[in-house]
Amino acid sequence: MKTEQESFWAGEFGRDYIGRNQNTQLITSNISIFTRILAKTRGVNAIAEFGCNIGMNLRAINNINPNIQLTGVEINADAVSELKTWGGAKVVHDSIIDYQHENQFDLTFTKGVLIHINPDYLTQVYQNLYASSKKYILVVEYYSPKPVTIDYRGHENRLFKRDFAGEMLEAYPDLELVDYGFFYHRDPVFPSDDLNWFLMRKI
Repeated sequence: MKTEQESFWAGEFGRDYIGRNQNTQLITSNISIFTRILAKTRGVNAIAEFGCNIGMNLRAINNINPNIQLTGVEINADAVSELKTWGGAKVVHDSIIDYQHENQFDLTFTKGVLIHINPDYLTQVYQNLYASSKKYILVVEYYSPKPVTIDYRGHENRLFKRDFAGEMLEAYPDLELVDYGFFYHRDPVFPSDDLNWFLMRKI
């Protein structure tokens, strides 16, 4: 582990998160989220999620289109085991900081993961997302125009908000913004966490 944040998610806290990350409403909301986003894409047949936990996002995508080939990269061994039991995705047990892609995917994405990465290593994660993508990159994260650090469930230095998509657009001139939006916890039909999404494309 390169960072204390990686150890945090690979250990007991990451195991406890598995129990909080399982409910029917989450799958339903995720189906709504990814239906909206995937409608903005063309020719997506293979997707990789960086930091997939037990695959609640991948399971939603599988419900939308079971023909899409799915891959998940996950640091927590217990989450990896549960995702393998599901069997709907190829699973890579690795840190998204260290992950070395073997193949490229039509779309790579994170959802609620970049906010937990040590800021000193974000550039490396951006590079892995970029290098692993043939065409689309999606980030679904908390947004802040300026970097801020927030306590996370009583823990310091575990949640970092910033303009992740903006930093990637600056770093990679061949990326363009396709679309963006916001999901709201008070949505009367599909409530979710308050998250901003940004879909980018290689040109």
